[in-house]
Amino acid sequence: MRDATLRDVALLAGVSPRTVSNVVNGYARVTDHTRAKVERAIAELGYRPNVLARNLVYGRSGQLAVVVPYLDTPYFAELLQAIIPRARDRGYNVLIDQTDGDPEHERDLVRRAGRALLFDGMIFSPLGLSQDDLTAVDPSLPLVVLGERVSNGVFDHVGIDDVAASREATAHLIGLGRRRIAAIGDQPYPTGEAAQLRTRGYRQAHADAGLPVDESLVIPTPRFNRADGSGAMRRLLDRPDPPDAVFCYSDLVALGALHVAVEHGLRVPEDLALIGYDDIEEGRYSNPPISTISPDKAAIAATAVDRVLDRIGSAEPLPGVEVRAAHRLIPRRSTVGRG
Repeated sequence: MRDATLRDVALLAGVSPRTVSNVVNGYARVTDHTRAKVERAIAELGYRPNVLARNLVYGRSGQLAVVVPYLDTPYFAELLQAIIPRARDRGYNVLIDQTDGDPEHERDLVRRAGRALLFDGMIFSPLGLSQDDLTAVDPSLPLVVLGERVSNGVFDHVGIDDVAASREATAHLIGLGRRRIAAIGDQPYPTGEAAQLRTRGYRQAHADAGLPVDESLVIPTPRFNRADGSGAMRRLLDRPDPPDAVFCYSDLVALGALHVAVEHGLRVPEDLALIGYDDIEEGRYSNPPISTISPDKAAIAATAVDRVLDRIGSAEPLPGVEVRAAHRLIPRRSTVGRG
């Protein structure tokens, strides 16, 4: 029995082959009614697009690049687990690159991407490049930027509202009666935009509650990892007036801080309440489980893939769009105890 063709789908759905192609590739506006008819016909016939033929026609590679700073960071690993199947469903393979936050490597990637044919578009979470660096990138490059920065109006940016999320995390601690709240993870330099937004939210929560910020409790770290969280927590606990709560700028930072707190004989949350950020799986199974800010990773992944494919399919560069995914605060035993 031969495989179903695009024309077979068009005949069964009662539409033109061009309409089927538009639905399959997602390149043109199609009414919901027509899309539903085509999708029913595709399912009934078991039609599978000939991705190789499509890519040859359009002069494409069928590859998407996903560029992240670190593959050993659970947040990015979990995000990739959502991006890859979404891209596969749209007929694309994913190439993955790790930059280690090296600005020259990141700059070279976006500079060469416009001339290279290894991939058709890029989903990029920069760490070494600042907002000003991104404005110099060729606007014709199909690029979607992830992470906590504001869109430059040229490329799409997909992320959550970092200020609001950090404000909620800090307000949660204040609402529990904590008054000496430390913040671990500030990065006061041009490429530390994510950290700076989280610090802004931390400060806003204090202002909302009419509380002063003790600047000595805002601890910078070069990375959002366990080692830096551990080192920062040791410095805080060496003080004569240690904090009674800590807002950590990632769950990895929180895991490092938790390890040191327990090592020092502190009870969490009785002596020290602790909240993280990212909702990684490891934080759900720590002892105690870590309260966290949970970004909608599935929505971030799906939106990033869909937006970069829209850009690939557009004859002209599209204006940059700022997409804010949802987030929620998840209280766990590291702040509210056993209940």
